[in-house]
Amino acid sequence: MTDILKSKAILILADGTIINGTSFGIIGTTTGEICFNTGMTGYQEVFTDPSYTGQVLIMNSVHTGNYGVKETDVESDSVKVKGVIGRNLEEKYSRFIAEDSLHSYFEKQNIVAINGVDTRALVAHIRTKGAMNCIISSEMDDVELLKKQLAEVPSMDGLELATTVSTQETYTLGDEKSAIRVAVLDFGIKKNILNCLVERGAYVKVHNANTSFEELEKFNPTGYFISNGPGDPAPLKNAIETIKKILKVNKPLFGICLGHQLLALANGIPTFKMPNGHRGLNHPVKNIITGKSEITTQNHGFGIDEIAVNNSPNVEITHVNLNDGSIEGICIKNKNAFSVQYHPEATPGPHDSRYLFDDFVGMMRRG
Repeated sequence: MTDILKSKAILILADGTIINGTSFGIIGTTTGEICFNTGMTGYQEVFTDPSYTGQVLIMNSVHTGNYGVKETDVESDSVKVKGVIGRNLEEKYSRFIAEDSLHSYFEKQNIVAINGVDTRALVAHIRTKGAMNCIISSEMDDVELLKKQLAEVPSMDGLELATTVSTQETYTLGDEKSAIRVAVLDFGIKKNILNCLVERGAYVKVHNANTSFEELEKFNPTGYFISNGPGDPAPLKNAIETIKKILKVNKPLFGICLGHQLLALANGIPTFKMPNGHRGLNHPVKNIITGKSEITTQNHGFGIDEIAVNNSPNVEITHVNLNDGSIEGICIKNKNAFSVQYHPEATPGPHDSRYLFDDFVGMMRRG
């Protein structure tokens, strides 16, 4: 293990930037879109968030891994990031209830990482240059060969990834006798979103991303939930058509993150690739309806078009980001449908926005 941790590793960005460090996790090579997370804690939940599929993640926190890992601190059944970049990725940990070290966890999950990187400088570079693809390797140092491999990695813009992480088999959670029945379209749903629904008395059935409206209706739901997920929402044509049909029957509908973008697309609002996206646990959002602000957890690289929303007769803005003014929430006029771009379940993060689950359940109870 010690020899592996001392092995050299190299990071190359699509703009030609080359950074040297040491290996962490398995010896190998990985590629993906580079992005960064501003959170100071909750790294295991972040690594297992399906919305990070296809991405190589910079952890802004100087020390990552210092409280180890635990089997229950996950949002899915495996690590979903393609790779990790850190300044101090810690093998030793202090939490007495932890079950493993981060290094051992990465080895078991086949994750390539690079340690010893000046992450503050790297994040500043990406904030200026914008999101781009990158490659990490701890098994070869041939720069030209690595650049050639990097050039073959597809752009996230236009890339459909959600169906690759969606459940293949339907499953249920909660009390089957509950009057609150939620049909979930899974594009990479986090476990704690489902927990937030079940904790409020809902019986949920989770369906594959390509499930038809007619099949969803067989569950006899009182409401629909459209989940978060990775990649570009625009290619998900089947889901957009399904959401249009849900809107016609006007049962309560709640969307989070990718689900927010899909609700917008179903109402003629285009999406766009953001220069860097929002990822972290400390993003301020204002609820326009109540006038109150919330500190939110976020993880998205796409947004919805503000001009199109302002010109839409059907869509109303409910939440805005206080850092950059981008749209963080919408509702559909004369429909029982709303969505937010951020993550109100907030694991990790503050629970300021969990009232949205109460609002959704309240809509279903009122019928």
